[in-house]
Amino acid sequence: MNFARPWLAHYPAGVPHEIDPERFRSVVEVFERSVERFRDRPAFSNLGRTLSFADVDRRSAAFASYLVHRLGLKKGERIALMMPNILQYPVALFGAHRAGLVVVNTNPMYTPRELKHQLVDSEASAILILENFAHVLAQVRAEVPVKHVIVTALGDLLGGLKGALVNFLVRHVKKMVPDYELPGHLRFKQVLAEGSKLPSVRTELAPDDLAFLQYTGGTTGVAKGAMLTHRNMVANMEQVTPIIAGKAKEGEEIVITALPLYHIFALTVNCLIFVRMGGHNVLITNPRDMKGFVKELSKWRFSIITGVNTLFNGLLNTPGFDKLDFSNLKASMGGGMAVQRAVAERWKQVTGCVLIEGYGLTETSPVATVNPPNIENFTGSIGIPVPSTDVSVQDDEGHILGVGEVGEICVRGPQVMKGYWKRPDETAKVLKDGWLHTGDMGKMDERGFFYIVDRKKDMILVSGFNVYPNEIEDVIAEHPGVLEVAAVGVPDEKSGEAVKVVIVKKDPNLTAEDIRAHCEKHLTGYKRPKYIEFRSELPKSNVGKILRRELREPPRPESAVK
Repeated sequence: MNFARPWLAHYPAGVPHEIDPERFRSVVEVFERSVERFRDRPAFSNLGRTLSFADVDRRSAAFASYLVHRLGLKKGERIALMMPNILQYPVALFGAHRAGLVVVNTNPMYTPRELKHQLVDSEASAILILENFAHVLAQVRAEVPVKHVIVTALGDLLGGLKGALVNFLVRHVKKMVPDYELPGHLRFKQVLAEGSKLPSVRTELAPDDLAFLQYTGGTTGVAKGAMLTHRNMVANMEQVTPIIAGKAKEGEEIVITALPLYHIFALTVNCLIFVRMGGHNVLITNPRDMKGFVKELSKWRFSIITGVNTLFNGLLNTPGFDKLDFSNLKASMGGGMAVQRAVAERWKQVTGCVLIEGYGLTETSPVATVNPPNIENFTGSIGIPVPSTDVSVQDDEGHILGVGEVGEICVRGPQVMKGYWKRPDETAKVLKDGWLHTGDMGKMDERGFFYIVDRKKDMILVSGFNVYPNEIEDVIAEHPGVLEVAAVGVPDEKSGEAVKVVIVKKDPNLTAEDIRAHCEKHLTGYKRPKYIEFRSELPKSNVGKILRRELREPPRPESAVK
């Protein structure tokens, strides 16, 4: 059957229909080429310190040498990186890849339970962790396979006096580092110092070697590691770079990176693509501090900003944002969750820059579709497929549907993951006949632009992060006072969606406060329910399956967690 690609007629000038996913053999080769070309240009800035491409090159080489020569780590072993947006992240990322290791990005806000699952599942040999979160690792240290623990402090790469001062303030004034015991752990600064004296490392990497185990949830509620190869990552860089090049110039851009680099969107679009383009990433460590974020923005004539709807909305509602200098802003890119029209229209009004929406998943490295950068207004569309990518809308039998028909969005292309780590059954559910089945429901118009209509899965999207009902339900069901529980997503002005749980009590004295405290102990912030309701029974099908769809009515105001 001839597969129609109406979107090709709408590619901007200079964007190829096909790319070579093996133009570079690995992420390392992309990085090394950029170091050659942009050596003295700033690469990453954070907390008042800037590292040039040469600085990142030197430090990442030292990190790689230590991992190989001192720790004896072998190609293909996994290393977890657990930190927010700080200078240590890119140094460790490129260093780990130079050592031939697979990076396991780890959310620093994980609870001990979540961290243990990821470290056990990935069989990580080593972890680099910011000391602010080391107490979490300490609680599960004896239960995970990690052999080597490297601890870093916030100020470690900020230079002499400033770094020492920041570390003192964080530890002793702000008291942001809870006590922890990790016997035998190494310090990042010493690792770099010693590594710089060791022979350099050049691990041969092939396109099909794993670059990342990028964890994502599933309808089963168990976080799974999407196996992303160097070929996947290079392909997505090659697919998106020519589109961005319509707005951005190599070696010139200042990119605001507020989304965490452990999230696939910022990892690929901000870190990898703009490293490839010689861009200067300004890392925002705590974007939730909106006042501080706006203050940091005021220091830069930034030209690119990426984010999720909640981030853009937060900035628009922060005093002083509308007074910033936007004269150099060329592109604003939204992903991770649906961009709301009201936010996009206000963004353009305040900044003079269109908010360009794209779409993707962890399993697609992540970009599958994007709006052309020359659009003049927000369209409500997720755009057109990137080069070398086919997107179709399919029914439950796998038949490709026509223009305007609603079905499941499916993707095929060189950026699609190899599969889920150690989960062939889960892989087989989503990879069928060469297509990745996304679980998102959508439609295509006659020009080849795609639109998300709804989600097939029960997944809840909170500020761009996937939350899976089964995981919430499993945690709450562990409480002895709970008989039954169901979790659903409900619309939320601030975060797009929020978690609502409906509970049938076993203990009549059970309170919402009891549930809140239980969730605080076992779930990361964005996964915790915003609304807690109690009922005498849950709606069920004739086979006893809880009917979540019947619980999605707007929550009662009194059920909001105080």
